[in-house]
Amino acid sequence: MPTLAIGMLVLGAVVAMATLALWRQRDALIRAEFNRQRHAAGLQRCTLDAAGHRWVLACRDASSADAATIVMLHGYTGSKENWYPLVRALAPQHRLLIPDLPGWGESERKPGQAYGFVEQAAHVAALIQTLSPERPVVLLGHSMGGGIAALAAARYPQLIARVGLLNAAGVRFADNAFGLAVLAGENPFAVTDTASLQRYVNAVFHRDQAKPWIPWPASRALIAQRRRDAAFEQSVLDSIGRSDDAMLPGDAATAIGQPTLLLWGRQDAIIDPSAMALYAARIPQAQQVLLEDCGHMSLVEHPRDVAVAVAALMAPAFP
Repeated sequence: MPTLAIGMLVLGAVVAMATLALWRQRDALIRAEFNRQRHAAGLQRCTLDAAGHRWVLACRDASSADAATIVMLHGYTGSKENWYPLVRALAPQHRLLIPDLPGWGESERKPGQAYGFVEQAAHVAALIQTLSPERPVVLLGHSMGGGIAALAAARYPQLIARVGLLNAAGVRFADNAFGLAVLAGENPFAVTDTASLQRYVNAVFHRDQAKPWIPWPASRALIAQRRRDAAFEQSVLDSIGRSDDAMLPGDAATAIGQPTLLLWGRQDAIIDPSAMALYAARIPQAQQVLLEDCGHMSLVEHPRDVAVAVAALMAPAFP
């Protein structure tokens, strides 16, 4: 066999082995990137047991004993990492607790258990009682996490001093393509291949500049994970999008007496901005912020503007 042909075979074998090694490390690549983002935000990885689950959180200690504790709840198909851009924009003095909700991300998921609004609100209350037993917290929730935060604030007011609802689920907003698909029994967030992953990203982000770049093989790892989670995602969506409990956060919001922030993106194609007025009608003391050129992922698309709004919520004079 000619030397060149032998060399090409050797090169091909090396490339194949390197590709296989990279493929096997695809999940590690995502974890490494998340770790990089966490360190850049000044956060540490924390674990604890609460509400019968093992939780994984991103945490930051307060710079002073009198600083507030802020708990941040991610949305449907999201994770604690969604909050990192906002964390980098926030003032550094507050204590931060950013969990993967039970069933999601790195936190424990138990077969046969429900993870709807009611269950997660109870889980979050148990988490707060474990980590901040002496002092009520500021609770921020995005999308599904906003519905959880609304229900928790209404049901456990002794644990929550102030609440921020960002693009929050839990009310019957004006019809849009996403909402109609959910009501029809579909999962418009489902990811099974490269095309559906891109559709998912395009749906939740309005600004192209904010859309994450997900290179191969990280994209393949993410697609594989979402395919593995498909049944779980569907079960949660059945609960928060179509069951008798789907509108429970909005119904319970009339009991929210805490200072409240409502924040939306005008171009939100997931939870239509009409939802903000519905929440405001039930929480008359709430301050409303509508961000222009902003979709569903307000905390990623406009983290500085969201940080300003959260800082106002934290201010003693906030209504």
